[in-house]
Amino acid sequence: MDLGIAGRTALVTGASSGLGLACAQALAADGVRVALAARSHERLATAAQAVDGEPVTITTDLSRPEQIDDLVSAALDALGDIDILIANAGGPPPGNFASTGLDAYPDALQLNLLSTVALCKALIPPMQRRGWGRVVAITSVSVRQPIDQLILSNTARAGLTAFLKTTATEVAPDGVTVNTVQPGLHATARLGQLYDDLDAVAANVPTRRLGDPADFGRVVAFVCSEAARSITGASIPVDGGATRGLQ
Repeated sequence: MDLGIAGRTALVTGASSGLGLACAQALAADGVRVALAARSHERLATAAQAVDGEPVTITTDLSRPEQIDDLVSAALDALGDIDILIANAGGPPPGNFASTGLDAYPDALQLNLLSTVALCKALIPPMQRRGWGRVVAITSVSVRQPIDQLILSNTARAGLTAFLKTTATEVAPDGVTVNTVQPGLHATARLGQLYDDLDAVAANVPTRRLGDPADFGRVVAFVCSEAARSITGASIPVDGGATRGLQ
């Protein structure tokens, strides 16, 4: 299927591995020129070798607000306009209500909420002026069904979902779509850090398997496509049927 986005440009954050890298790979496979952003220069260099075309790499730390402007400037210098933003960031430390102090929340909110707000403020207005744009944030099924021991992530990603849903309705008349894609349990290094027995984890998913990051990336690429121009303000679960709620 031709997604109709060949020749577009994209900035993908958290792109050195896992779901972010999978999104960059899927977009590049459809002819999008991609800028990969993450904290580790070395891991970015390795990741870029697995992405088609001529990807750009930008070293940045989304947990540091002062680096957001530099990230945007570097991406614009390398690609010109940014047509697509894939906002992704690793999760904050695990913990529950009792174990998580108040002082842990600002960093989590910066990483998983405010960094994306800042990127949207910088990149959506030019998309509006050009009459075309795509914003997709990788959040989590935890915004529908909170995950035990991930209170920081549950809180920050739920707030981001509300921000993006609100923004979507405002910018839709200008040809810009804004969506979130909510991964469940995928076979990534992050999951291995949270759980000791991944086979047991997979057994609790209705499909009886962990998600494939490559499949997830292709879902995100479709949401960025011309065919998906009427999909906006959506929160799309990609979780093997794990979310039990009706909405």
